[in-house]
Amino acid sequence: MDTKKLMASLGKIAARPAWREAFIEQLLHFERAIATAGIDVREDVIGPLVDALYDDDQIVRKELADGTRLDFLYRSKIARDFLLSAPARPDHAWEPQTSRLLVELAAKARQILVGGAYFGDQAILLARQAARNKGWVHAFEPNSEQRRMLVHNAALNGLDNIVARPEGLWDDSATTLKLVGYDSFAHPEVSDDDSGFRTTTMKDYLDGAGIDRLDLIMLDIEGAELRALRGAAAYLALPAGQAPDIVFEVHRDYVDWSDGLENTAIVRFLQEHGYAVFAVRDFNSNVDMEGKPIELIPAASVYLEGPPHGFNMVAVKDASRFAHLPFKICHHVSPKLLRHKDPALHHPTDGL
Repeated sequence: MDTKKLMASLGKIAARPAWREAFIEQLLHFERAIATAGIDVREDVIGPLVDALYDDDQIVRKELADGTRLDFLYRSKIARDFLLSAPARPDHAWEPQTSRLLVELAAKARQILVGGAYFGDQAILLARQAARNKGWVHAFEPNSEQRRMLVHNAALNGLDNIVARPEGLWDDSATTLKLVGYDSFAHPEVSDDDSGFRTTTMKDYLDGAGIDRLDLIMLDIEGAELRALRGAAAYLALPAGQAPDIVFEVHRDYVDWSDGLENTAIVRFLQEHGYAVFAVRDFNSNVDMEGKPIELIPAASVYLEGPPHGFNMVAVKDASRFAHLPFKICHHVSPKLLRHKDPALHHPTDGL
């Protein structure tokens, strides 16, 4: 095969917006028609073709069903799967059930802190919800290009309640970190010099801002979640009704769950502070989940087998709030929802 001719062909499609739109529509039709157990058609077949149509510095705009507009750089699986959403105007940008969970938890929140805000895929939704309570989102994103997109998206949607911060959340306010890796895959490491970005604890930041409450924490900071939570211990020690709810990511690359998820350092830390901890069953993608309950798995009964992977978790002090819709408690299933894997483990309990 002549690779140069293939790339030239894709280049011609990419250069004509109408052609590109029609090509993507056909790829999505192919994906739906050819769905095959054991084969991830999105990742292995159509995804690379779509990626070839965009440059890393290209800005794409999508509108959500509620009118929220989001501009984003085409640099990640987040960008690609958001672009390929069905319906074309979805109710979320990324991780449908986590996005819904965050909005539910933010219903009465006035002070929300987000670590790893990226271009605002979930922070913008939180800000819209917090605005109803005259509340604020404190959004930490050390990647300067993505932080600029976050600020841009706040202005694009007329939101003036997002405070975009460049620091890294940590368990002290005196460390310099650097990002290692590309864009959404980058993780923080301690820097040998002062060329990186400074850290702050949640407590130090909020004290400095004159804020004495914290209602909701959302963390997606590639392995730094536990250190960030240690920097919020004063808030986590508060009783139910005053302590913040917490949504955070765990990943096998950073969290050793070989003795069970309930025995990991981060889950033990939260349980010691009185939290009940659950895994969130979700697609690591943009998938229409309208009408489906938000399925949660207690930490002690999560199915964890498979290659290294990550998923989101939620910690609350009053677990009774999950006893009714839109929530549903499940046991001995995977938090990773995957269309091409065993339905008994990787599909919603009431089917796709």
